[in-house]
Amino acid sequence: MYQPSQKILEKYANVIINFALGGGSGIKKGETVRLTAYDIAKPFYVELRRAVLKSGGSVLGNYLPADERKMNLEKEFYDLADENQLKFFPDKFLKGLIDQIDHSVFIDSDTNKFALKDVDPKKIMATSQVFKPFKEWRDEKENKGKFTWTIAIYATEAMAKEAGLSLKEYWNQIIKACFLDKHDPVKEWKNVYEKIGEYKNKLSELKIEKLRIIGPDVDLKINMGEKRKWVGGSGRNMPSFEIFTSPDWRCAEGWAKFNQPLYSYGNIIEGIELEFKDGKVVKAKAKKNEKVLLEMIKAENADKIGEFSLTDKRFSRITKFMGETLYDENMGGPNGNFHIALGSSYHDAFGGNLSGKTKEFWRNLGFNDSAIHTDIVSTSPRTVTAILKNGSEKIIYKNGQFCL
Repeated sequence: MYQPSQKILEKYANVIINFALGGGSGIKKGETVRLTAYDIAKPFYVELRRAVLKSGGSVLGNYLPADERKMNLEKEFYDLADENQLKFFPDKFLKGLIDQIDHSVFIDSDTNKFALKDVDPKKIMATSQVFKPFKEWRDEKENKGKFTWTIAIYATEAMAKEAGLSLKEYWNQIIKACFLDKHDPVKEWKNVYEKIGEYKNKLSELKIEKLRIIGPDVDLKINMGEKRKWVGGSGRNMPSFEIFTSPDWRCAEGWAKFNQPLYSYGNIIEGIELEFKDGKVVKAKAKKNEKVLLEMIKAENADKIGEFSLTDKRFSRITKFMGETLYDENMGGPNGNFHIALGSSYHDAFGGNLSGKTKEFWRNLGFNDSAIHTDIVSTSPRTVTAILKNGSEKIIYKNGQFCL
């Protein structure tokens, strides 16, 4: 079975620990990193742990058994858990964890992408709601500038098979996307983030009132919202080439089709179509596993837009479908891509001080609050026009790239 060289894994770990964390600056001596990975990713876990220790940090390891067909622990939980167990929330442990850590790294390495296929989606949604306070504690600490996180993947045979690639081909996409084929990947990332920064600053300076997204698969209007800015190059995902914002959910109108499948809750959902009115999804369809999509949208505030994102094809080195949202929402290709997320908004799209803001403050500005955040991706052609506050219009994105 193919495995990347130790040198590649060393570079990969260095990018994550000494660049992606800390919003592009890496960790500092004395800080604590929670490192979550599955046993199949052990070679990478070892390199990540070394990178933290070499940088003077401490590791809180969360090393987990991977799901297998004969040992499907995720499904077993839902099969065996009674109502009290489904609602169990270790508040003291998780609150202490958030208080303790400065950074979090999660390594996705699916060995069974359909582990939850036969689980009632209502149970999964209910568990997501139970853990919402944990997300809120993380967000609060992040808003104070005291916590950062990132997600990356370690390729497995199951992931490669689902994407129709060999394991080596799949790893080659990771290596290219993260600049691990370059002498100094961190330097390459800093150059990309500098370019992304130029575009997100230009977008934020435009004083956009509304966005109109038009294409063969989309006709959608979105209100930018008050005190908004565009975000990108934060290090939260590795890799990440997107530029995004969290618009005012209350004014979304129109429809969109999404040509990329969504892997979620142990299922693959294909051919998604959404229609919005007064900011809410009023019609949702899917060619495959529509039931799962509808159940997700029933979750509290999961029928509203939390994020709108565009990827410029000139930045991304991802050229193939990967079957992982982390990569597919950053794919290049002839049309770049756009995605929206149903569910929670990102507070850092607020153009001001994030610390100390109340739930009412975010609600009044149209930032959506939900336990769910589901990215849905399209790579079909689209033109994005900004309607500015002075009434003029400007095309900001066309043919897969920004026009600024």
